[in-house]
Amino acid sequence: MVAHRPQQPHPSSPSVATTPPASRGQRSGAALLLAGALGLAVALVPGGAAAAPDQTAATTPEQATQLVADATHQLEVVTEQVNDAQVQLVEQQAAAAAAAEQLTAQQAQLQALGSRMDEVAVSAYTGNQSGISALLTSSSPEDFLAQVSTLDLIAGRTDDLLGEVAAAAQAATDAQAAADAAAAQAQQTLDQVTVQQADLQQQIAAYQAQFAALSAPQQAEVVAAVSGPEVEAPAAVVADGAAAQTVVDTAMAQRGDPYVWGAGGPGSFDCSGLTAYAYAAAGIELPHSSAAQARMGSPVARADLQPGDLVYFYSPVSHIGIYIGNGMMVHAPTSGDVVKVASIDMSGYAGARRLL
Repeated sequence: MVAHRPQQPHPSSPSVATTPPASRGQRSGAALLLAGALGLAVALVPGGAAAAPDQTAATTPEQATQLVADATHQLEVVTEQVNDAQVQLVEQQAAAAAAAEQLTAQQAQLQALGSRMDEVAVSAYTGNQSGISALLTSSSPEDFLAQVSTLDLIAGRTDDLLGEVAAAAQAATDAQAAADAAAAQAQQTLDQVTVQQADLQQQIAAYQAQFAALSAPQQAEVVAAVSGPEVEAPAAVVADGAAAQTVVDTAMAQRGDPYVWGAGGPGSFDCSGLTAYAYAAAGIELPHSSAAQARMGSPVARADLQPGDLVYFYSPVSHIGIYIGNGMMVHAPTSGDVVKVASIDMSGYAGARRLL
């Protein structure tokens, strides 16, 4: 069981609890550390964009806490966009491989048809080659008709094969173009992900330094502001079906494991890493991306939620958890926090999906 922490309102609330006054040295230290260091402009892949946090220099511990909380949320957004880009890359690489296989198959078909065309050519050359020749060499009207029928058959086979060859050649060309396009797109995505990951690692290092400079009460405020209030975990969660029960039980068993950006278990998780890990235990493979997971299955109204459903947050989607009933979910909230049970009424609820 995770120890219950004192919780504070979300930063969007009208008022935010503050910590006891700090000394001038503490205030100055926080201001110097955070001034100009929270600009997190990020090169994002197509399909989503995250605004950079407020770059105003903090002059009080309260402002420092708010700025770090903003930075924390933006880093989660970027982390999930990196995760989604990696999922797209895998899909594009699979498409390129499939197109290459199709090309190989079409080339083999062309080669086989070429051999058949050689056979037809030999048959046409060695057999009766014209109606006049058939007329001159036939011994009776019946023999003439038989020879002409043979010529027509050869001509028909030739036309059919020529059509097959043309179709196979076009299919091979199309397959080659598809393979080239898919490979080029996969490479472009890989380049974008590589740059994005490098940027993210720099931002994570900067954020960790900023977070470490805060006092323990301020760190608790940051965690509460971003991850929502912690609630008392139920003694047991009963799901409808064996698969859903496995998902819920697996996720609940990870409580207390630390949040780590990009982690998928077994000892640490980010939000989509936890959900993918729990569903994998039930034999269901999910992409390591909150946005991709939020496109799977079927939508579920809030009033119809059942344990095991995915609940996701923000637009575009950048956070996801597993519903466990009574308005609660288990999720990996944010850096500095651990996998825990929380209310789905945290800021940014956007919808739910059912995969089971």
